[in-house]
Amino acid sequence: MLDCSASMRSDSSLARAKGLLLALMQEAYQRRDHVALLCFAGEVVELRLPPRRASAWNDDWVAPIAAGGGTPLALGVQRAGHLLAKSESRQRWLWLLTDGRSSENPARPEAADMACVVDFETARVPLHRARQLATHWDARYVVASNPNA
Repeated sequence: MLDCSASMRSDSSLARAKGLLLALMQEAYQRRDHVALLCFAGEVVELRLPPRRASAWNDDWVAPIAAGGGTPLALGVQRAGHLLAKSESRQRWLWLLTDGRSSENPARPEAADMACVVDFETARVPLHRARQLATHWDARYVVASNPNA
């Protein structure tokens, strides 16, 4: 799941998230995993990449992804839960790339065997909502500036 809300435009957060997304997709390709990509912003959750076996990626397919509007996190998580429930994967991962600028605190989808929240928050006064969500989900928490943490 990729947060494409307006707040992700600040400090190149969306650009950094796209870079991480490409790296994750490359890893998935090497492992022959199945992947899907949901982008959420405004009042919309868009299935940018329907569930399928990962293939080779380049910058061209992420370049058109833009940011704007609010953060429909609960709607995005709900949609991700539906996709994961349909998956026949042995282990279903949910990756959330976000700056956490949402007041919503949805439950982790039951179909997500594992979850990881990658925090792109760069605000002067951090809200730490991505960290709180990771704790609430019992998920791995990674600060984007240090993805090896």
